Amino acid sequence: MTFFTITNNNSYVTNYPSSKQSRAKGLRKSGHSLGEISLQLGISKSTASLWLRDTPLNEIALKRIERKKISARLKGLEILKIQRLQKKQEIDKIATDIISTLNLGNISLCKVLCALLYWGEGSKTDYRLAFINSDPQMISTFMSLLRKSFPTTESKFRALVHIHEYHNENEIKNYWSNITKIPLSQFTKSFLKPHTGKISRLGYKGSIRIVYHDSKIASQLKATYNILAKYIGAW
Repeated sequence: MTFFTITNNNSYVTNYPSSKQSRAKGLRKSGHSLGEISLQLGISKSTASLWLRDTPLNEIALKRIERKKISARLKGLEILKIQRLQKKQEIDKIATDIISTLNLGNISLCKVLCALLYWGEGSKTDYRLAFINSDPQMISTFMSLLRKSFPTTESKFRALVHIHEYHNENEIKNYWSNITKIPLSQFTKSFLKPHTGKISRLGYKGSIRIVYHDSKIASQLKATYNILAKYIGAW
């Protein structure tokens, strides 16, 4: 039996039978990766690379190697997906624990939360309440907090949608009517945004402006977030 002598950088000598090198070449020609060959034959990857650096690969072998690369990439993406999901679940758990400590049945707390949303997206005038956003979750949350925090008259609500030329106006109005629980009869003429040349955004439902004609509520929301800022030392 013929033996090959492999010397590594530390001058350590390893003898391998010639049959092992022949098997390595056969595996390589069939499309096995250097990593697979090193595992199957019990040799280092560097040894496999040295033996096989001049071994030609046919089309079948090349396709198998490419399939293995694609499979490895897909596996890596799946692992990243699982890791992102686990991280999101951890973050959601922390947020859930925080929210669960709040008494959302407390009207004062609801007013503060409503005021904070209004601070970010509401009008700064005192004579009426006006709130605009394109996020349906934010709009729904604001409307829920507003109705829960203050005695409101539903007929005093008005809504105006901001749409692009690619939108179906009736479809958009119906969408926001379902979100806000404001009847279509209380929607005013839609505002058509100027054409910008940009491609339509998939799933984008425009934005909606909620108006409630009550200066007292508007003033109270504004006063609440301003006084809150002073209480926490932000102003």
